[in-house]
Amino acid sequence: MITLNAISSSPMLLALEPYHALCNYIAGHMQPTDFSENGDGHPVLVIPGLGSSGAATADLRMRLQQLGYATYDWKQGVNTGHGFDLDRWLLLLTEQVEAISDQHTASVSVIGWSLGGIYARELAMRCPHLIRQVITLATPFNAADLSQYQDGHHRVSSTSIYSQTDGIVKWEMCKAPESGAHRNIEVQGVSHFGMVHHPVILNVLAQLLKQPATTSDYDVQG
Repeated sequence: MITLNAISSSPMLLALEPYHALCNYIAGHMQPTDFSENGDGHPVLVIPGLGSSGAATADLRMRLQQLGYATYDWKQGVNTGHGFDLDRWLLLLTEQVEAISDQHTASVSVIGWSLGGIYARELAMRCPHLIRQVITLATPFNAADLSQYQDGHHRVSSTSIYSQTDGIVKWEMCKAPESGAHRNIEVQGVSHFGMVHHPVILNVLAQLLKQPATTSDYDVQG
């Protein structure tokens, strides 16, 4: 769960979050999709943040679909937090990843926004053989996750995307030690809710998703 110490301590950024989010949304719809970034069409599962559902990530999934990827919503409705039954949710998500992987005969990239990114990391630990890569958007690391990354025990390529203008989550907590399998990418001028709309996010995602499944060499522009 996203704990209180992960919440942004900046009253100004929190107050400006709705304005920044609206600007990010408009920017995302003003910039056309760059089809030169078309990828290999592998499946991508998108998990929404706390208090949101697949409706909030529909635009992101549509844009990734335009780039040729087979995109999927998590199908669990509103993300109300996992305090009541985390294991059941993770079991359902694991079963969904298995079904998607079987359908496409390919590993699945998982994009998790905010709290959804914590679920994405959990999935990578439960079924690493089915996960191509994990990409998190404004997702803090909890103590257990950070320990895995500090010790180098995570087995799936991962990228944490964060912004210092996030009005909800402390950007400092979205970073983990970098390695051949993990990269932190800072994006400029993106709000917490703008993470699923801002054109720079789509550009970074397009570059990450295009990379070969076995690559550990990142060359991505934030």
